[in-house]
Amino acid sequence: MTQTLLIELLTEELPPKALNHLGNAFAAAVAEGLEKAQLVQGQVQYTAYASPRRLAVQVQNVKAVQDDQHVVKKGPAVANAMKDGAPTKALEGFARSCGADIGSLKIIHDGKQDVYAHEFTQAGKPLSELLEDIINQAVKKLPIPKVMRWGSSTHTFVRPVHGLVVLHGADVVPASVLGLDSGRQTRGHRFLSDGLITIGNADSYAAQMRDQGRVIASFAERKAAIQAALNEQAGRLNATVAADEALLDEVAALVEWPAVLEAGFEEHFLAVPQECLILTMQQNQKYFPLLDSNGKLMNRFLLVSNLQTDDPHHIIEGNERVLRARLSDAGFFYTQDKKAPLESRLPKLADVVYHNKIGSQAERVERLQSIAAHIAAALGADRAEAERAARLAKADLLTEMVGEFPELQGTMGRYYALGDGEKETIADAIAQHYRPRFAGDKLPENPVATAVALADKLETLAGIWGIGLIPTGDKDPYALRRAALGVLRMLMEHGLDLNDLLQTACNSFPQGKLAANTAAEVADFMQARLAVLLQNDYPQDTVAAVLAKKPARLDDLAAKLQAVAAFKQLPEAAALAAANKRVQNLLKKADAELGAVNENLLQQDEERALYAAAQALQPKIAAALAQQDFQTALTELAAVKPQVDAFFDKVMVMADDAAVKQNRLNLLNQLAQQMNAVADIALLGE
Repeated sequence: MTQTLLIELLTEELPPKALNHLGNAFAAAVAEGLEKAQLVQGQVQYTAYASPRRLAVQVQNVKAVQDDQHVVKKGPAVANAMKDGAPTKALEGFARSCGADIGSLKIIHDGKQDVYAHEFTQAGKPLSELLEDIINQAVKKLPIPKVMRWGSSTHTFVRPVHGLVVLHGADVVPASVLGLDSGRQTRGHRFLSDGLITIGNADSYAAQMRDQGRVIASFAERKAAIQAALNEQAGRLNATVAADEALLDEVAALVEWPAVLEAGFEEHFLAVPQECLILTMQQNQKYFPLLDSNGKLMNRFLLVSNLQTDDPHHIIEGNERVLRARLSDAGFFYTQDKKAPLESRLPKLADVVYHNKIGSQAERVERLQSIAAHIAAALGADRAEAERAARLAKADLLTEMVGEFPELQGTMGRYYALGDGEKETIADAIAQHYRPRFAGDKLPENPVATAVALADKLETLAGIWGIGLIPTGDKDPYALRRAALGVLRMLMEHGLDLNDLLQTACNSFPQGKLAANTAAEVADFMQARLAVLLQNDYPQDTVAAVLAKKPARLDDLAAKLQAVAAFKQLPEAAALAAANKRVQNLLKKADAELGAVNENLLQQDEERALYAAAQALQPKIAAALAQQDFQTALTELAAVKPQVDAFFDKVMVMADDAAVKQNRLNLLNQLAQQMNAVADIALLGE
């Protein structure tokens, strides 16, 4: 007979940003332990619960007693277990440890060799005997960066634990966890619940917590309830909620019985840039700002209270009062910042250390100007505007607003630049030069912004890599991987030479400041990141074939990848890929530098035919490449398959005559250049 098992740890308020992860991890670890102990009937099914003051799990179909276990205990190898017809001490010790006679042991094959074994049936253990250890192991596995002790206890956990419920059906399962003995009593909401709650049955947990405890124990259910209430309130105001998933998760982890309330603030605060107000509301107060149909911030907002009351005006007024102080601070910072133009802040960047090996932010700005000007010229953008935007790009780091909210760097620079009378393209470039900040983020929207954004990331890559701070494993404190992906995404949109840009970035540093091979190493690093980026959309061998050519221009990558994918579908593709691999292996054996083919040294009909085919192929591929018609350039290769096959069937490349051998290698090299003009097709199929 099986029943539902319930385990709940009643705690003090758990860290909100980690709550959902802790709840899922605890539930999964308990379920895994029960499954390993063979205490679950059929496939394991469980429900995780997590609220500010509890972690809990319900596991369905848990047995009261394990099934009897057929146990095979392996012993020493047969080859080493007997000596001169008598059992060795190892065999005797094994038999003794099993409580069996040597004669009753069986010989089995363990996959490598024959071994002695003791087979027996072990009676299943009761749940009560196994569960305590399963729970304690689950607690130890939790991803807790910092633990606490409480009272005189020596036990540690993420927060003090004050209660333990362990029920199998309606029965309490005796267990001791973190110094607490199991029972059936828990507590509900701190203010809305009346005293202790006695859980009658493991299956009634969620309903009792809701009805008696005023607690929505399920994190997912609580989050969905908050989302629905937010949407309902916003819809009534013809507004949309400005909030990301992280804020919703955090708020769901702060309340047990959520009530969504509408509040407001004075309209004059809307004179402050809305990004500041939104960040203040979200980050400091965990409020949900509201946007009108034009995406403009309204002076109304939604808050989620942990108290449900018939008259919430005290809650609303209290929150409005707190927010008013926060918005007043934001308004003060904004007013003070506007008194000094961005240009006037630049000298102070000399006092801000970028890195002690490569100087201050002021020195960095000088490098950004020269790199951005070079890129702007390559993009056909206004060079002077790019230099100006790069010059002002870091000035807002010294403003009060960015000092309070670092997330607003760039954003505030744009507002202040416009207030100083700078051109809109320059202001936009200041705001957008951090893009893309994360995977899937927008790219800069104009050439000037693109030039400054590329300069910013290339300077970081060259400088940080060049002084030896190379990413290792999961450690990348200067976000070089993110910078590399940002550069790659922009270059896939714009026809610029990666190697040229990297060399330009390296040249912007004083001579000898960076390692001599920095540009080449960063280029290899970026090629590796590019492979990872492309493998989300294309097969691995297709990506490897195209990137084997180490393309410096990335704007035609998609066309090349699609062309290779189409080539792979040709009947001749596999044979040509194999032939190409054979050609490359032969070329590695060349004793002299490869050059032009001497027609007078072509001795056999098959090599003459291949030479003629290669000669005919060359202008076709060149014309296709000139038009960036990569698919045609690859498709044309199918025509030479008969000549390639005949050549390898009849011609000995490594001939005894050195001149003939060299000429044949020259022919193969000419063929290889044409076959690999778009991609290294030898890598296809690997």
